[in-house]
Amino acid sequence: MSQIHVITGSDEGTVAEEALKLFEKIKPEGGDDFSNEIINGTIANADEAHSACSQVIQSLQTVPFFGGGKAVWLKNANFLGSDRTSEAEATKKGVEALLECLQAGLSEDIQFLISCSALDKRRAFYKYLNKEAQLQSYDKPDVSRDGWQEEVARMVRGKARDLGLTFQGEALEIFVMLAGEDTRQINSELEKIDLYLGDRREVEEADVRTMVPLSRAGVVFEIGNALQTKNGARAIELVDQQLARKETAIGMLRASIIPTVRNLFMAAAASEGKNIPTGNYRQYAAALDALPANERAWLPQKKAGGVNAYPLFLASKSVRNFGLKKLRQAMEASLEADRTLVTSGLDQRVVLHRLIANICS
Repeated sequence: MSQIHVITGSDEGTVAEEALKLFEKIKPEGGDDFSNEIINGTIANADEAHSACSQVIQSLQTVPFFGGGKAVWLKNANFLGSDRTSEAEATKKGVEALLECLQAGLSEDIQFLISCSALDKRRAFYKYLNKEAQLQSYDKPDVSRDGWQEEVARMVRGKARDLGLTFQGEALEIFVMLAGEDTRQINSELEKIDLYLGDRREVEEADVRTMVPLSRAGVVFEIGNALQTKNGARAIELVDQQLARKETAIGMLRASIIPTVRNLFMAAAASEGKNIPTGNYRQYAAALDALPANERAWLPQKKAGGVNAYPLFLASKSVRNFGLKKLRQAMEASLEADRTLVTSGLDQRVVLHRLIANICS
């Protein structure tokens, strides 16, 4: 087992949580402040990065006065990636000195832990750690990739289970879309719901809407949700709020309105003339994957293969509010609105209001 441990990744909440667990595990029992040293790696400039590396080196080379083991933690290092501070000469010299210290070998009773948000894989420091250290990586789901909601939903379900919570109906789907992919945010919102429910252990849709605030991603979801339920007034209210916050009309159109209309249209077209179950996600996804290849090839696909059924499942319950003909018209209206926003000088607010009224009519 290596004496060097690295926990890294863009999911800062999970990195912090796992690093703390590991530090508690590797630090010597009954140790004092001299045998358990934590060096803050969150720095503001290159000089501070060089100083942090020097502190780590000194700590690694200093054995406890009364003997015994020692654990050293470079915590939340933000200078090991590829940003401006990480590229600065003082930072590079500090990291190179730390690498030389590690390459020279650590005393057998010393454990060294690094937690950081990023590691530049081009650097000799990363290559050494990748070969010699126990390295764990935790990255946020890529929300630009199809299927991210399923990945987050599985994580949320697991964390909720640890708290003794179960989601009812569409509460889980709504929670995912409102809370987003950030682990810290997810943990915080689950803890709030846990306290709010008291002895009740079933999370309902109303609980989620009461306790989970609208994030930027949540607003995008709420606009789409309002369109699905034909609540044009709510959709217009949210659009106006975002425009007042300097969000662009074309951004909202492409991030929320067009994907919502497209998912509704695809869900309607995929189920036309077929008995596709919409009450259970697993059954819905299995039914889509069971369609003939030519009938599912045009549906959104996961990179790993198979239909990306999650957004279609969310849309499928609202299809009856529209019908395939109406959704085809909504697709054409969305395309025209996109063209108008890009090529004309018409008032952006008016363009979006007209489109929403058209979709919800």
